Amino acid sequence: MSQRSGQEDPERYLFVDRAVVYNPAAQADWTAKRLVWIPSERHGFEAASVREERGDEVVVELAENGKKAVVNKDDIQKMNPPKFSKVEDMAELTCLNEASVLHNLKDRYYSGLIYTYSGLFCVVINPYKNLPIYSDNIIEMYRGKKRHEMPPHIYAISESAYRCMLQDREDQSILCTGESGAGKTENTKKVIQYLAHVASSHKGRKDHNIPPESPKPVKLQAQNAVSGALFYGELERQLLQANPILESFGNAKTVKNDNSSRFGKFIRINFDVTGYIVGANIETYLLEKSRAIRQAKDERTFHVFYQLLAGAGEHLKSDLLLEGFNNYRFLSNGNIPIPGQQDKDNFQETMEAMHIMSFAHEEILAMLKVVSSVLQFGNIIFKKERNTDQASMPDNTAAQKLCHLLGMNVMEFTRAILSPRIKVGRDYVQKAQTKEQADFAVEALAKATYERLFRWLVHRINKALDRTKRQGASFIGILDIAGFEIFQLNSFEQLCINYTNEKLQQLFNHTMFILEQEEYQREGIEWSFIDFGLDLQPCIDLIERPANPPGVLALLDEECWFPKATDKTFVEKLIQEQGTHTKFQKPRQLKDKADFCIIHYAGKVDYKADEWLMKNMDPLNDNVATLLHQSTDKFVAELWKDVDRIVGLDQVAGMNETAFGATYKTKKGMFRTVGQLYKESLTKLMATLRNTNPNFVRCIIPNHEKRAGKLEPHLVLDQLRCNGVLEGIRICRQGFPNRIVFQEFRQRYEILTPNAIPKGFMDGKQACERMIQALELDPNLFRIGQSKIFFRTGVLAHLEEERDLKITDIIIYFQSVCRGYLARKAFAKKQQQLSALKVLQRNCAAYLKLRHWQWWRLFTKVKPLLQVTRQEEEMQAKDEELVKVKERQLKVENELVEMERKHQQLLEEKNILAEQLHAETELFAEAEEMRVRLLSRKQELEEILHDLESRVEEEEERNQGLTNEKKKMQSHIQDLEEQLDEEEAARQKLQLDKVTAESKIKKMEEDILLLEDQNSKFLKEKKLLEDRIAEMSSQLTEEEEKAKNLGKVKNKQEMMMVDLEERLKKEEKTRQELEKAKRKLDAETTDLQDQIAELQAQIEELKIQLTKKEEELQAALARSDEETVQKNNALKQVRELQAHLAELQEDLESEKMCRTKAEKLKRDLSEELEALKTELEDTLDTTAAQQELRSKREQEVAELKKAIDEETKNHEAQIQDMRQRHATALEELSEQLEQAKRFKANLEKNKQSLETDNKEMACEVKTLQQAKTESEYKRKKLEAQLQEFTARATEVERAKGELTERSHKLQTELDNVSALLEESEKKGVKLAKEVDKLNSKLQDLEELRQEETRQKLNLSGQIRQLEVDKNTLLEQQEEDEEARRNLEKQLQTVHAQLFETKKKLEEDVGAMEGLEDVKRKLLKDVELTSQRLEEKTMAMDKMEKTKNRLQQELDDLMVDLDHQRQIVSNLEKKQKKFDQLLAEEKTISARFAEERDRAEAEAREKETKALSMARALEEALEAKEELERFNKQLRAEMEDLMSSKDDVGKNVHELEKSKRTLEQQVEEMRTQLEELEDELQATEDAKLRLEVNMQAMKAQFDRDLQARDEQGEEKKRALVKQVREMEAELEDERKQRTLSVAAKKKLEMDLNELEGQIEAANKGREEAIKQLRKLQAQMKDYQRELEEARASRDEIFTQSKENEKKLKGLEAEILQLQEDHAASERARRHAEQERDELADEISNSASGKSSLLEEKRRLEARISQLEEELEEEQGNMELLNDRFRKTNMQVDSLNAELAGERSTAQKSENARQQMERQNKDLKAKLAELEGTIKSKFKASITALEAKILQLEEQLEQEAKERAAANKIVRRTEKKLKEVMMQVEDERRHADQYKEQMEKANSRMKQLKRQLEEAEEEATRANASRRKLQRELDDATEASEGLTREVNSLKNRLRRGGPVSSFSSSRSGRRNLNLDGASVDMSDDDADSRSGDFNETQTSNAE
Repeated sequence: MSQRSGQEDPERYLFVDRAVVYNPAAQADWTAKRLVWIPSERHGFEAASVREERGDEVVVELAENGKKAVVNKDDIQKMNPPKFSKVEDMAELTCLNEASVLHNLKDRYYSGLIYTYSGLFCVVINPYKNLPIYSDNIIEMYRGKKRHEMPPHIYAISESAYRCMLQDREDQSILCTGESGAGKTENTKKVIQYLAHVASSHKGRKDHNIPPESPKPVKLQAQNAVSGALFYGELERQLLQANPILESFGNAKTVKNDNSSRFGKFIRINFDVTGYIVGANIETYLLEKSRAIRQAKDERTFHVFYQLLAGAGEHLKSDLLLEGFNNYRFLSNGNIPIPGQQDKDNFQETMEAMHIMSFAHEEILAMLKVVSSVLQFGNIIFKKERNTDQASMPDNTAAQKLCHLLGMNVMEFTRAILSPRIKVGRDYVQKAQTKEQADFAVEALAKATYERLFRWLVHRINKALDRTKRQGASFIGILDIAGFEIFQLNSFEQLCINYTNEKLQQLFNHTMFILEQEEYQREGIEWSFIDFGLDLQPCIDLIERPANPPGVLALLDEECWFPKATDKTFVEKLIQEQGTHTKFQKPRQLKDKADFCIIHYAGKVDYKADEWLMKNMDPLNDNVATLLHQSTDKFVAELWKDVDRIVGLDQVAGMNETAFGATYKTKKGMFRTVGQLYKESLTKLMATLRNTNPNFVRCIIPNHEKRAGKLEPHLVLDQLRCNGVLEGIRICRQGFPNRIVFQEFRQRYEILTPNAIPKGFMDGKQACERMIQALELDPNLFRIGQSKIFFRTGVLAHLEEERDLKITDIIIYFQSVCRGYLARKAFAKKQQQLSALKVLQRNCAAYLKLRHWQWWRLFTKVKPLLQVTRQEEEMQAKDEELVKVKERQLKVENELVEMERKHQQLLEEKNILAEQLHAETELFAEAEEMRVRLLSRKQELEEILHDLESRVEEEEERNQGLTNEKKKMQSHIQDLEEQLDEEEAARQKLQLDKVTAESKIKKMEEDILLLEDQNSKFLKEKKLLEDRIAEMSSQLTEEEEKAKNLGKVKNKQEMMMVDLEERLKKEEKTRQELEKAKRKLDAETTDLQDQIAELQAQIEELKIQLTKKEEELQAALARSDEETVQKNNALKQVRELQAHLAELQEDLESEKMCRTKAEKLKRDLSEELEALKTELEDTLDTTAAQQELRSKREQEVAELKKAIDEETKNHEAQIQDMRQRHATALEELSEQLEQAKRFKANLEKNKQSLETDNKEMACEVKTLQQAKTESEYKRKKLEAQLQEFTARATEVERAKGELTERSHKLQTELDNVSALLEESEKKGVKLAKEVDKLNSKLQDLEELRQEETRQKLNLSGQIRQLEVDKNTLLEQQEEDEEARRNLEKQLQTVHAQLFETKKKLEEDVGAMEGLEDVKRKLLKDVELTSQRLEEKTMAMDKMEKTKNRLQQELDDLMVDLDHQRQIVSNLEKKQKKFDQLLAEEKTISARFAEERDRAEAEAREKETKALSMARALEEALEAKEELERFNKQLRAEMEDLMSSKDDVGKNVHELEKSKRTLEQQVEEMRTQLEELEDELQATEDAKLRLEVNMQAMKAQFDRDLQARDEQGEEKKRALVKQVREMEAELEDERKQRTLSVAAKKKLEMDLNELEGQIEAANKGREEAIKQLRKLQAQMKDYQRELEEARASRDEIFTQSKENEKKLKGLEAEILQLQEDHAASERARRHAEQERDELADEISNSASGKSSLLEEKRRLEARISQLEEELEEEQGNMELLNDRFRKTNMQVDSLNAELAGERSTAQKSENARQQMERQNKDLKAKLAELEGTIKSKFKASITALEAKILQLEEQLEQEAKERAAANKIVRRTEKKLKEVMMQVEDERRHADQYKEQMEKANSRMKQLKRQLEEAEEEATRANASRRKLQRELDDATEASEGLTREVNSLKNRLRRGGPVSSFSSSRSGRRNLNLDGASVDMSDDDADSRSGDFNETQTSNAE
């Protein structure tokens, strides 16, 4: 990370281009497509858009190439909105997942941004190039700034740590971890560089700069650092120069990194109170010292070796005895140069750095000598001697060089290496070393030497950096340590590194927890606190726990103390102690290379425990170590001063050639293991880190090719997982990771809630609360703090989506408005252009007309000469000047005002200054007085200071003396302690020697006792053999008797077999009967199932009918509820029956299993019987053969008595075998008998159980029949109810038909109404139709509402059902646990039975082959089980994925739920709107009602008028009747007159009276007629008025109708609009409902899937239990076979021991025979010598022949005797030779048998061991299986419990919400009921109005009819009136005629003329009579008509 030479802008590598981030195109693309991340092999994750969902799979389209792919739903991860692109802190991402984190890092890396925050982490990706972001300008940019104010940088971390240290007075730490090559060391350097720049005490630090460096590929340029550091203080320079020295001695080139730190370090920089650096200290961890002796391909050892060889001068090379690169064995790859670096220059830089660190020249030379000596160690070559394994050193030149460099004696060194002194007991012994041991010792010494040198170097640097005079107030610690490592196989070093990272991750989790807690407490948020650091505690306990049970390190240390411990025993012990630990796993397969596996937070890590004890002990050759301690070189002696603390060769016993130090024997308290030391240093480090405020830096390597700009996704993901970044993100997801300040939240998302916040000022918190209320978010998804608002993951993405949609809508609307405005503007412009064109055309046309007109020419010439135009121009100019003058005047006035104001201000300021001057002078005087006082005080204090300084000097002198005394005392104490330690060591050595000697003595005594026991045993065996030879003859006879007895037993057994077969047949018959009964039961169960199916079908039909009837008849809801209850009961019974049937099927299956078992037992028994028969036949054959052999042998015995012993020995083994076979056969037969008896008892028990089952089945069948009858009875009831319902429906239909007929009649009556009323009725009908439509729509809306309420109720029911399902699942789980317990009990009982059977059953040795077959089967089964296990693990992984997916879907469903709640709130709002509309409708209806009331009032008035008219008509009729009566009276009088006409002349006076009366009557009649005429006129006037009023009323009614029609049409339009809006809302609601239904279906599908998965898991568990049972059964069989094999092995061992004893006896006999043979040969030779001598004597004594003849004869006799004896001896010898040969043959056969027996024993032993191993493995696997199953089930149970708890919480929340919703629903239902009541009232009112309208219409019709009738009657009355008038005229004429006649009669009477006039009068009377008749006729007609009129009036009145 060095500064680039070019002028490149550094801000490009720090700041994000926001224009690219807020790209609207990207935002639009994101909103248009449903973009997600899908896994990719090449890119890690790829962007894709979701096209289609198919259950668990999703069809996506890749964004890159448009290809379609099908992906599992669990593998999809959500994408963040483009707003979060290249975000600086990944904790702010709303979708926190692996893909988003990787994408963000990748985008930033490709943009040159290598630093990114992730919560507390700062993630750094190595750029592999120089970046200009480490200059002094950048340091100054970050100096004094807070972390959030600047972009991510290592300087920001350093600055925040430095500022926290100064402000809070709290120690800080910066933890840099990562893989090799990721940039840890370079970032550590950057931290030191920043702190050295910022906290340097040197005054001129601001004027000078430090050249920074590049992250990794380029090494720190020491010369630059030196040149830069020269301007700092001395301490800062030394601090910066410590790095080059440590890098040269501790860094090396690896494949990944050219400058890789091969050790961990903790640099502690101390600061004083003012913040200046006052000192430093470095602690190192885990130096990779093995790199000093060997390196991998293309790698180098530590830099210092290459620097020394390349940069040393000739003089130095000669002093250090240096050679070329290729001459050193420890430089495995020779000289490998680093690109861009020179080792020579680096050597000079290292030397300069050492000089700056004030290293002395002697120290540097001594260090380089040690470095050269390490190389020389590798050049020592050992060879193996020819005859022995002892090592030798043929060439000791390398040893001489080494000893010269290290100050040792060569001879002592070679002796110490080749034959070191090892303490054995109390004495020291020189033990010769092999070549391998010598090589190992040399390599160990080289590693130890380099490690001690490195430790000394660190200590020396710390000494140089330590400043005790300036004590540090606080410090900043920088930890540079290797990150989490997961290789294919990991060793002890990786365990230590991973253990460290576990502790560091726990620290991170804990600090994150604390910070989260502080943040939430600060913001006042309620949150259940979780200490995430506790998640890692089990893994840490597994590694570091000291006891109960001990951890890995404790067990390793414990094994180091045991003498015969190996790596294998350590692994076994570890598996035994920690096998059940949750974080520990054993290898799955036998072929696995790993020994064990630990589950860390970053993943599973396989460990191989090779040489762990060796690495933990780190043994050395103590002879060479003491030589090094006694070296003449002081530096070397100082390095090896702790020689008594090492593990020596005398402590390492029993080394193998292949693995050194496989077994150890160590001294207690004499040394500390590597694990203990590392654990202690780590605990110290963690204690210091816990006391600090940690800052975390995670370095990441982007690729292994060291290429800039390339990032491998999978590599980065692995590192993120190992570094704990993903773990941190997992912790973030648990809380509220997304936090936004109130103002930003309001500014960004106020667009979503436009009317929520009122105008004017409002507090940010209140505004956010209102916005949240308006957004209607779930309270669980957010928390509102004091200054921020907190969100869960995914909420901001949802808000972003809504915001984008809102913005798109606004922009579309804005664009439409803009386009409209532009279009209107363009249109207006075109209109203006058109008008302008017309004006131009008109003017042009006018000009063309006028241009040739002379007057126009004159006008154009004269017009400019006129002054009027000029005057206007002048006036305009004058006006402009006036305006300008006024403006100037105003400006001047304003300036005057301002000047006056300034003048006043200056005067005020002058006054204030004068007052201040006065005050200052007073203060100055006071200050002068104070100064004088302070001077005097200063003089006094200086005097006191002088006194104090003198005292301090005295005290310092005293202190110096005391310190000297203290140092002396301490040195004395140290000497005493060393002496004490030495004495303690000597005492312990003596005690150990004593213990070893005592143990040896005990061993010797035990060996002696064993030998004596063996001797006594041999003697006893000899006696036993002799006794057996004597007993053999007696045993032969006994065997014959036994053979006879066996024949008898065989006959008995055959009889028993026959009985058993008969019993078996009987049992088979009983079983067949039972099977028949079962078949019957099966048939009955099938019939019952069919009946149940029919019942179910009937129930379904009834359901369908019920649903139809429910739809048709809402009135019968209560009864339908009862029927549904009954139906549920029936379903419950059906379910119970089904469960019972399932139980019956299980019982059937168990019976079938028992049957199969019984058949298997039968087959086994038959096979065993056949085997017994064959064995018996074999025994019979063998006995016959034995008898024949015996007869032959008796004949041979008669011939050869001496061969009996041999024959007895040959047949001894056969007889024993026969005896054993017979005994075993007898035992087996007895056992078989017992088994048969037991089997019979079991069969009887089974029979009894089957009978009980049969009875139970019969009872159950009865109960089923009863249930069937009950269900039939219920069905009949239901059918009766259905018939009732159908009857009611028919009645309703009939009523409906009658109503329709009535309506038809009414319609036919209505059709007869007049045209006007028809129009009005049509309009009324239209209105009614519209009202009906509205009512229907209202009804539809109400039905939809009811459906929604039903859906809500269904949802609540489903929730209840889910609760019931949960309870059932819990019950199933409990039942499964009970079943498991029962199974365990049964297994225990089976184990007990097997244990009993094991004791009784023993099989032959021939079962070993069967065991091998079984072993093969077992291996196959084990492989199958492993495959099944893998499948199970895969299934579990899938289950975990589905669980994660379901969790995500649950979160999504929660979001959907919130969405649904929003929809419900919207619906409530719409309901409110609808209520408002209803209220408006009510007001309109009220208005209509008022209008109707008015119309009714008017109708009433008209009715009253009509009634008054009717009354008037009645009065007229009454008058008419009176007139008729009067007329009748007149007629009567006329008749009287006619009767009295003969007496007329008699009494004139009476005639005159009558005349007068008649005249009076005529006058009265006239007056009456006039009155009638007046009344008629009045009635006509009233009629006219009524007609006028009617017309006016009609017009008014028409106008009102039109107005109402218009209003109705307007209302109709408004209602249509509302209806359309409501339909749109309805469609939206339907869509939402479909969405909710889809979500519900999805939930149901997920629930079904979960249930299926649970069932699959249960099935898997049952299968696993079954497999466990099988495995346990197999284990029992194997254990039984093992015990049999053991028994057979014991027998074989006993036989082999007996054979060995026999062999020994035979060998003893052979030795005796050989001795006898040798003695006989000696005697024969002696005799032959004597014979030769005698022959010689005979030949020599020819002279004394005569004297010696007798002696010759005697000698010949002697010779013949001797020859006979010789022949006898030869015969004996031949016999002996024959016997010897036979014995040799026997010995060979016995040896062969022994070898065979040994081989079989070995095979059996091997098989036993294999079986034991397999047994152990199987047990381990069983334990693992049980553990894994338990752990999985526990995990799944815990997960399910957690999920259940979550679901319960959610259910509680849902219950609360449901309660609230129920309240709301109740309220809404109340409102709905009220609305429904109102609607019903409105309907009633409408119906009433309709009825009233119909009545009014009918009344109007009646009135019209009455009017028409009245008009007709009026016409009739007019006609009658006219008739009457005519009659009156006739009557008047007649009366006039009568008067004339009367007058004429009077005149005649007066004259006394003839009475001829009487004839005329008679004729007149006749005429009158005629007239009277006519009048009478007219009167009758009038009467009839009046009667008719009266009838019509009465009918009208009625």
